[in-house]
Amino acid sequence: MQGNNNMKVSFDARSVNEAFARVTVAAFIAELNPTIDEVEDIKTAVSEAVTNAIIHAYDSPGEPVQLSCALKGNVVEIEVLDTGKGIGDVKKAMEPFYTTKPELERSGMGFAFMEAFMDDVRVTSAEGEGTRVWMCKTIGVQEG
Repeated sequence: MQGNNNMKVSFDARSVNEAFARVTVAAFIAELNPTIDEVEDIKTAVSEAVTNAIIHAYDSPGEPVQLSCALKGNVVEIEVLDTGKGIGDVKKAMEPFYTTKPELERSGMGFAFMEAFMDDVRVTSAEGEGTRVWMCKTIGVQEG
């Protein structure tokens, strides 16, 4: 059984860094020998969480987004944290198709995708203080 392992990176809230976050998490979880589907699920969830931070948290692209991962046995825990605007109504923001930026052609499905691809998703936020998205997934559990 694998032991615990942790990783934390910080990067600028720029669209180009969304790909960096996806690849970083995929490389970090490799020791668990995930299936291609498991890797793709996690990369999609990370992409959505990071994209939300980049698009919604800040008005300028130089602000920080923090990505943390922890492996606990065969469970991966991922946290995406920003110190931006925050979300006034998390429950409303997590509703499918809800978006505060329709002019950017956002689908409002980010949280729905995170919930679909991960085992658990928790969002905490405070206006003016930022948002924390925590997600976890067990690797090696076959569905069906």
